[in-house]
Amino acid sequence: MPPTHDVLPRQDFASYARTHWPRLVTTARLLTDDPGAAEELVRRTLARMCASWRRVPRDDVDFHVRRCLVRGHLRRLRGRRAAQRRTVLVLRFWEGLTDAETAQLLDCSVGAVRARVRHGLRAAGADAGRLREVYARAAEDVVPSEPPLTGVQEQGRVLRRRRIAVAALASAALLVPGALLAADRIGVGTGQDGASEAREESGPTAAVRVVAPGERVTAGPGVRVWLTADGGHWAVPVATALPGEQDDSGVPLDEPGVSLRMDSVSGGYLLSGVFHGLDGEPGRVEVRTGERKSTAKVLVLAGSPGWGLWYASTPVSDSDMKSVLSPGEGGNDDERIVTVYDASGKVAARSEREWWRV
Repeated sequence: MPPTHDVLPRQDFASYARTHWPRLVTTARLLTDDPGAAEELVRRTLARMCASWRRVPRDDVDFHVRRCLVRGHLRRLRGRRAAQRRTVLVLRFWEGLTDAETAQLLDCSVGAVRARVRHGLRAAGADAGRLREVYARAAEDVVPSEPPLTGVQEQGRVLRRRRIAVAALASAALLVPGALLAADRIGVGTGQDGASEAREESGPTAAVRVVAPGERVTAGPGVRVWLTADGGHWAVPVATALPGEQDDSGVPLDEPGVSLRMDSVSGGYLLSGVFHGLDGEPGRVEVRTGERKSTAKVLVLAGSPGWGLWYASTPVSDSDMKSVLSPGEGGNDDERIVTVYDASGKVAARSEREWWRV
């Protein structure tokens, strides 16, 4: 049974940075055509990766580093068309990525990659073989300096502390006085007995999708998720994941359990997590936020029954998240947020109610 998250020890970062610094500087030089800008781009990239190193999947490090490098480069140029074409050419004919791998890295379609390759080759006045030769000769002229590991790691620690502070502020902002919560709940439908009625948003059947290892699925605005043999992985541009996203309760992974994380996205908060320890695919994964109840979507790997990744179909609104983070309001003291049902309809696992307090 795979873990909910597979992470890299922090001491591995220095080894990775030292080993890959020359190759990264060469790639950055081909992107920027400027020695100073190339090393600065790689330094910023490694600092960002150092800040989130513990969350980088062990078998997907190069993808995350390349993506950070390329996006940092394009962000500086504000998406200029010529820079996009040059980036695609470098990824295809220097890094040796396929069209599909390039599309995943740039978060665009395979058709867009192929179009940029055609236009880029035409603008360069060369074919693929000729361009590879040009890149190889240019790479021979690149002489990287020693990797500035001390400065990179220090900047990474600063960025990590800053992200933790932002996450803490986001959590605190949601813990509002009960009076505001009561105002938010005005208008919820009631039955004849005066009790609040939960709003059902989807049917009882789980939306289970079988995916290939590493196949990326868009779960919400700016959020992509995927599975590998090591577990579930998230690609989130600006994450405010709170403590509890990992299964730290001490429950063995071969026993039923479910993790929960929260990411700030456009329109609210995306809830997702990993379930494990089931005898087969779940019957459904139910997410309850305040007075709202919905069935989550589920990703599983073919041939790997008993575990998978779930995510809410739509972002959760601010008002509903306020009620989630304020247990005791509305008489829902013992209510769990996520419930996993097995194929027979019995409860297989529940998230801890106080996941956000850990």
